[in-house]
Amino acid sequence: MSVSLLLSFLLFYQPAYPQKGKNKNNFQTMAAHGQLDSISVMRSEYQFQFKNINVIPFYYNEAEFTKIKKLEEAKNYKELLPLMERYVNSFGIQNFSRNTDMIWKLGRLYQMFGYKDRALFLYRTALKNLRGKRIEEIKKYYDTITASSVDQFVPLEYYYQLVDYRKAVDTLYPPKSVFLNMGELVNDLRYPDYGPTMNVDGNMLIFTKRKKVLTPTKLTYRENEDLYFTMNYDGFWDEALPFSNVINSNCNEGSATISRNGRTLYFARCIVPDYLYDCRDCMGSCDIYESHLDDDGKWSVAQNLGIQVNSISWDSHPTLSHTEDTLYFASDRIGGFGLSDIWFTYKLPKGGWAQAQNMGPVINTRGNEVSPFYHPIHDVFYFSSNGHLLNFGKRDSLDFTYHTYDIYKSRMLEKKWQEPKNIGPLVNGPGDEYYFTIDSKSRDLFYSKSEIDNLANLELFSFPLPMEAQPLAYTKLKGSLTDSLTNEPFTGIVSVIDLTNGIEVAPKFMREDGTFEFDLNNENDYLLVIQGDDFFRIEHNFKLDGDTVINLKTNSIKYNKWKFTSLEFDNNSSKILPEMEGDLDKVVDFLVDHPQIKLVISGHTDGSGDAAANLRLSQARADAIKSYIMEKGNIDESRIEAVGYGNQKPIIQQEVSESDRKINRRVEFELIRSTTIEEEKVQEEIEIPAEE
Repeated sequence: MSVSLLLSFLLFYQPAYPQKGKNKNNFQTMAAHGQLDSISVMRSEYQFQFKNINVIPFYYNEAEFTKIKKLEEAKNYKELLPLMERYVNSFGIQNFSRNTDMIWKLGRLYQMFGYKDRALFLYRTALKNLRGKRIEEIKKYYDTITASSVDQFVPLEYYYQLVDYRKAVDTLYPPKSVFLNMGELVNDLRYPDYGPTMNVDGNMLIFTKRKKVLTPTKLTYRENEDLYFTMNYDGFWDEALPFSNVINSNCNEGSATISRNGRTLYFARCIVPDYLYDCRDCMGSCDIYESHLDDDGKWSVAQNLGIQVNSISWDSHPTLSHTEDTLYFASDRIGGFGLSDIWFTYKLPKGGWAQAQNMGPVINTRGNEVSPFYHPIHDVFYFSSNGHLLNFGKRDSLDFTYHTYDIYKSRMLEKKWQEPKNIGPLVNGPGDEYYFTIDSKSRDLFYSKSEIDNLANLELFSFPLPMEAQPLAYTKLKGSLTDSLTNEPFTGIVSVIDLTNGIEVAPKFMREDGTFEFDLNNENDYLLVIQGDDFFRIEHNFKLDGDTVINLKTNSIKYNKWKFTSLEFDNNSSKILPEMEGDLDKVVDFLVDHPQIKLVISGHTDGSGDAAANLRLSQARADAIKSYIMEKGNIDESRIEAVGYGNQKPIIQQEVSESDRKINRRVEFELIRSTTIEEEKVQEEIEIPAEE
């Protein structure tokens, strides 16, 4: 069944900063620019303070706990709130798994009394420390607050299809970053290479190589991990060489970090169960060691960092702060939030290292946190986790936990690490992402992945650092797209192109209310591209100067039939005029963006003159437009139908003036969308009279 609807209205043209210097939107597009109240101001987010983290393992006060229960039963929420605050504030690390319900109940109280930021923090904390189906109950409360701010990334396969479509008509489109294998001088086809770290100058890469070596008896082989390094000369990585036997041993060595002057190396040394004699000073399965480079270019015998840092468990993945007096590392020791947490230690004034401390519930979860990396220039902390809320891996349908690792980043503001952000689907995929490093200029991410033809062997790759992973990508771009007539929000895909540096930005779907949000590098030029099924592609240039809002309005084409006021041919001519190209290019773009949609072009004349001649002229004009669209967009002929009707279908039956005849002289475009298995024509119409 089809429904016909006829609407008439007058539209005024306003440019939308077209991409290629021409009008691509004769339909009205209006842009309203603004800046957020917090222009370029970095404000620390709210964080609930847990005063007993790293002080006591577990807090319990029977009298307070009993009173809390009584106030809950009496629903005396006004008195309950401050008492619950004080109790949760006293939590030790063990409380987060044993009393998770108190955390989210306090969040509910905050939400009830209008403290949105506090509620969000506690809901997130509860979700990161709880497992099982009850997590869905908490998430309902979390979603009630975040519904208007949730970002939904476009699946990469679909996004790259759109990029490929645009190549047909555009000279400018979102860059497609690719992994670059670091080459056969670095990677070994026989053995896995992983765990990269880089010096601050960016010309030395240290990594772990796992080989099979003969045992001393030479009867069997075993796997052994050693540290290797490669130097970059004129943009090319030289042959990888092993560190000396002072660093590498019969134990497993890996996961290194090097000081800014290149003279101190921190790395992990791990016990090989059959060769305990080679790691006599090891305290756990893996310990962190340090070695120093002397003036003769020789590394000193590695020293265990000691009982204050290492434990009887696994300790590895060291990374240094800018001042190099704080060392962050991963450990699965008893007393953490999850199976593996990020810990830190700092140098004491009189030498040695302080007792290691847990980084707390903002960074750590009940899952695993590994591979910490402190950016060499900026106060931004990266790590891998399978316990944070946004993860692009696969989630277990029974216990609602993720089993794959994604990379996250957190920045330091007002001496507090902020809520970690997932660095996006351009890096994080369905598999594991960990063991990585970023060069000091934030150009490339180095980490390991397997090739399709050899899944068992990890190799080192470089990958252009996308916007979501950039250390300074914290300037807000917020915006919206709504119908200029009804103010109803549109749905569609929003892409941002960095015109200054060509950094790739992962596209997002617009939210249900038509809004979108991106974190971008400040003071760059960008192109905003919005595509959807019910409007013509919007392209809008802007320079980001502080936190910015761009609210756009455009006209809907969901009624499927329309005409352009620019399509006025010369008398008795079917030649495409230059002033027509802007609107026709808009049609080209729409067909390129939507390869499943077909187009019907119908040509109409007024009632004057010979009817047969009018029929031929209208057909010639429709054919000319069809040819232009096919050639410009490389559109298959089967997707476009051109029909000339002459004066057989007038809008105004009795023409009494030139104005009447002008309305009847028109070219109409009709989109045919696939709504069922068989394509169905939707005959809803919008007629746009010519501008006076």
